[in-house]
Amino acid sequence: MAERKFIAIAGNIGAGKTELTEFLCSRYGLTPFYEPNDENPYLADFYDDMRTWAFRSQLFFLTHKFRLHLALQDEPGTVIQDRTIYEDAEIFARNLFRQRLIDKRDFDTYWELYQSIRRALRPPDLMIQLRCPVRTLRRRIRARGRAFERNIPAPYLRRLNGLYEDWFASYNLSPALVLETDKLDYLTDLVDYVDLLDRIEQYL
Repeated sequence: MAERKFIAIAGNIGAGKTELTEFLCSRYGLTPFYEPNDENPYLADFYDDMRTWAFRSQLFFLTHKFRLHLALQDEPGTVIQDRTIYEDAEIFARNLFRQRLIDKRDFDTYWELYQSIRRALRPPDLMIQLRCPVRTLRRRIRARGRAFERNIPAPYLRRLNGLYEDWFASYNLSPALVLETDKLDYLTDLVDYVDLLDRIEQYL
């Protein structure tokens, strides 16, 4: 993997993005770029009162992800990103708009900004798409114990999964590798480990 590449990992909350990012960084010596959850000053408020804070929280994520994407484009080696700017808009902002938690005027402004940013960015060389059922997502969310995620309702995760499926079906910016992470155990199962590396290295 001497050639410079940009790998992106996409998936719902609890699908296994961070674990896979850390695994591939350890295996290949990649430079990681992580989701800025801990830096979002609106996130805890958003989970308490989505209608009031949805637009502001999404605008923060879009701004931060744009800056992050520009930074990873300047890295000399292969980089990997845990959640992409595309998901912020195509999944999370769109979901909030559909739930009427972001009004049409604000969403139109957001979407116009996103489209301008999208055209300016280098797309990934590989998009790894993680699929996982809601039951497993909820178990993992509870296990990692982030206070602001504790009360995420199952219907919210289910709607996000539906939007992910729609986006995965139309994604065409790069090659895409879909992983079913419900029972994938590449950390302790040798067969899963070898299969995962074989599938990823086909693209790299």
